[in-house]
Amino acid sequence: MKVLLTSTSFQDTPGKHQELLKEQGYDLDTLRGPISEGQLLPIIGNYDAVICGDDEYTEAVIKKGVEGNLKYISKYGVGLDRIDLEAAKKYGIPVTNCPGVNQVSVSEHVLALLFTFEKNVHLQYNSTNTGSWKRWVGHEIQGKTIGIVGLGAIGKELSKKANALGMKVVACDLYRNQEFLDQNPYISFEKDINEIYKNADIISLHLPHTPQSEHLISEEVVQNKFKRKPILINTSRGMLVDSKAILKGLKEGKLRGYLTDVLAHEPMLDNEILKGAENVIITPHVGSRTFQSVERQGTMAVQNLMKLIDSGKD
Repeated sequence: MKVLLTSTSFQDTPGKHQELLKEQGYDLDTLRGPISEGQLLPIIGNYDAVICGDDEYTEAVIKKGVEGNLKYISKYGVGLDRIDLEAAKKYGIPVTNCPGVNQVSVSEHVLALLFTFEKNVHLQYNSTNTGSWKRWVGHEIQGKTIGIVGLGAIGKELSKKANALGMKVVACDLYRNQEFLDQNPYISFEKDINEIYKNADIISLHLPHTPQSEHLISEEVVQNKFKRKPILINTSRGMLVDSKAILKGLKEGKLRGYLTDVLAHEPMLDNEILKGAENVIITPHVGSRTFQSVERQGTMAVQNLMKLIDSGKD
């Protein structure tokens, strides 16, 4: 069984997931993703299976794979927006992912970004490294209203942590999970996202990238819907926001800060317009990159592949 592994988090983090993969005795090749369509097309047919990160599995790539040896795709992580699932179904390629394993890590990263910004940790760290003793005045988050857009596993975990820190929690999702809301009555649930735009001091995005969610945070939203000059946090996908609208909103005082773990193009391009912008903090898509989370996701990705292979033997 010839397998291609492209997840850098999997490769860079020692743990049980690596041991489990090694025990399977696969003929293993590694590349450092994300891998583009152009890079995959010449090689994908050589592999029976892939454990992938955010690589471009377009219809062309999947078709080329099937013309060769490709039989299985195991996604390391949750998001499947870079895999053409319709094409995978069309060509009979099963696709698995790893839901419900990274919510602690990502929700903690949201709060890490928020605390960093509100306490000016990034500015004061850089300042003291130069020998300066300049002191900024920060903000407390207790008593602030956080709007959580997308009440999936990460949104749920963030809501519990935010409540524990004394924040007011407003959440919005297309699906109303009444059981969870009954168990966590502090959450004010809204079907209309405009209620979050209007009432939240902090807005945290937890949605997949789809044609419907692309540029959800548009110039119209930033200019006309944000009423409380919020801090916007994005640990989901860069394409959820219009970066030009973000910069304009920051300059015009419609938005107090943009804290993001994701960009529209990753790795970051040399001409990324958010790079170095005032009141913007960028981390390099590391929200789920903890030893604990990587081990959980990596183990599940390998187990998912093992199950796919076993099912193919039936």
